[in-house]
Amino acid sequence: MAEEEIVPKVEEVAFAGKLTGSLEDIKSKADALPFFSSKIEDNVISIVKVESRNIKKKPFLFYIVKIRQEGMDVIYSIAPDTSERLRRLTVMKNVASLLSMITDYFQIDQTRFFQYIDSVIDDVLNSLSQSYSTLFNKYDALLTEYREYKRLNLELTAANRNLTIQAAQLKNENDQLKAELNALKTYSDESLMSMVQDWIETHNNSIDIDEFAKNYNVPAPRVEQILDKMVSLGYIELKS
Repeated sequence: MAEEEIVPKVEEVAFAGKLTGSLEDIKSKADALPFFSSKIEDNVISIVKVESRNIKKKPFLFYIVKIRQEGMDVIYSIAPDTSERLRRLTVMKNVASLLSMITDYFQIDQTRFFQYIDSVIDDVLNSLSQSYSTLFNKYDALLTEYREYKRLNLELTAANRNLTIQAAQLKNENDQLKAELNALKTYSDESLMSMVQDWIETHNNSIDIDEFAKNYNVPAPRVEQILDKMVSLGYIELKS
């Protein structure tokens, strides 16, 4: 009788988030990581790491991170006769590392994500009989990375808030300048022709278009248009 194939348990957890860059940017980052593969399909990027395969070369231990416009799914396998709690903790540590590399392109819902990691860590702590100091030494690297990731996100949140304020200020200034420019463009042809005539009379019967435009904040093409009109009407003559 053929031996029954051992199949790992598969779990999935979803997190809200927001895509702030392109899926292609994320793919570029993921493809640079060793032992990772990725593909984009139906506006979703799947980032896969196969940690081991069975005798038939099928993926056995693996995790998949799927990122879409408004969230992220994490799918991972758990080998039979192993600690599910430790497996979840290991996977989330790796997911946190991946997120830290693509934070410019995808922002996870920090509240939900950190709450889930906290629950996973608490689950592990509560399940072990060994002392906390022994456990802490064993997972010190994970906790350090977790704190660093949280600090990085706080800094990025503050930086993003400052950039948002600056962008709003620049937009207001730009809108004001546009309004002023539009107001200047409302000179009637008659008014502008009179201004040109006065300029010519006080500048030895000549006009520097750029200087005139700068002095009166009128676009140079508009000045050229008025000069052409004045020549055609016989108000001024071109010097050879």
